Amino acid sequence: MDRIARFMGYAAAFEEAYASDDWSKIEPFFTEDAVYQPLGAFGGPIEGREALKAAFKKMVDAFDRRFASRVVEVLDGPTVRDDTVWFRWAATYTLPGTPALRMVGEETVVFAGDRIRHLEDRMSDEEAKKVGAYVAAHGAKLKPAA
Repeated sequence: MDRIARFMGYAAAFEEAYASDDWSKIEPFFTEDAVYQPLGAFGGPIEGREALKAAFKKMVDAFDRRFASRVVEVLDGPTVRDDTVWFRWAATYTLPGTPALRMVGEETVVFAGDRIRHLEDRMSDEEAKKVGAYVAAHGAKLKPAA
């Protein structure tokens, strides 16, 4: 199995799920007992494929969808390190009447066969503070959470 190709398939499915709000699109990419470990500004571990789908929906409804637009880009990678796919990303959010918010982080993906067993997002403390400051300054202009 080409882990990078499989990861890219997952990334495309995630964007389709984001656009359609049909989170079943990511189901084929995760083991039943998959764990999502967001670190930094994102919160604590989420265990199980069903919980993971629900958490992704909740996260994008509470944050991403409150902006006018969201663009995600790969800054470095993806590369395979031992049994893990790693890449560095940036997400840029726009909201009329405010400066753009650009967040940078990294992600690691561990596979069991052709499915993701462990997914981890990391953001530095500095990035998390930047996001918090942006929300504190401009949060009143964000769309209401879904």
